[in-house]
Amino acid sequence: MEAGRLLRAEKMRVVSLVPSLTETLFALGAGDDVVGITDFCIFPENIDRPRVGGTKTPKIERIRELKPDAVYVNIEENLKKHADEIATFSKVIATEPKTIDDVVDLIAMLGRRHGREERAQELIHQLRSTMSEPRAFTFAVPIWKKPWMWCGGDTYVSHLVESAGGRNLLGDRQRYPAIPLDEVLAMKPDVVFLPDEPYAFTQADADSIAAPHPAFGHPLPADAGRGPLLRVPLPLAGEGAALRLGSGQAPRGVRAIGPFPGHLFTWHGVRTIEGLKFLRRVLQPLPPTA
Repeated sequence: MEAGRLLRAEKMRVVSLVPSLTETLFALGAGDDVVGITDFCIFPENIDRPRVGGTKTPKIERIRELKPDAVYVNIEENLKKHADEIATFSKVIATEPKTIDDVVDLIAMLGRRHGREERAQELIHQLRSTMSEPRAFTFAVPIWKKPWMWCGGDTYVSHLVESAGGRNLLGDRQRYPAIPLDEVLAMKPDVVFLPDEPYAFTQADADSIAAPHPAFGHPLPADAGRGPLLRVPLPLAGEGAALRLGSGQAPRGVRAIGPFPGHLFTWHGVRTIEGLKFLRRVLQPLPPTA
């Protein structure tokens, strides 16, 4: 398995086993190089490429039939045994972005490999310009409920929210520790984010944690964040609204943000831009913590 080394070719044939990389390749203008994708590759909308199974259940022989020059995998999202098998007939490019800087490097790498350096720089500039002035707050992000599992400090999700000024109260934990909900709430996070994947958190979950965040006075539309650009008509709180954390119906002094499209937090690449836009919008009413 090679982590990024790939000879540049005039015309490449690649299979992407990482939905976020599939979207990024198309955003770079390298969609014609993509000859195979997973069942979970949903962006860009109406994408039409041969499907090769799931991220953890790829059809190896189908990939072999496509005769790719390279197959993109993610160290966390895909299984090593599949990457090793694919490596017997194709170059394997393994990715594992953890931070915003890693995402910048990823976009630049893909741009170089596919001869789209100029477009890559445009996307990198867009990403950096989307980052807003950090606002201090503490947070926690669950990814599962049975049992409750949370994003530790070494995860992409944690670094994404930290880029907006957040401090992960589980930042000293690695990967996805299993911790009961009450124990995390006892740490008194300002915000608990509830993405709808990999676990499909619901409004009932949000209500059980705290009063809704002021920006979530109404349920999110079913297609919120589903397009190539995020269009979420969130009513932000006005001057007369109660914005102090713990006010109103939030007995624990925590705001629940969600549920919202999980790809805004879990997908890297160009989807990082949409994740940053989302954070900037939903955190706008939050005052700095003392």
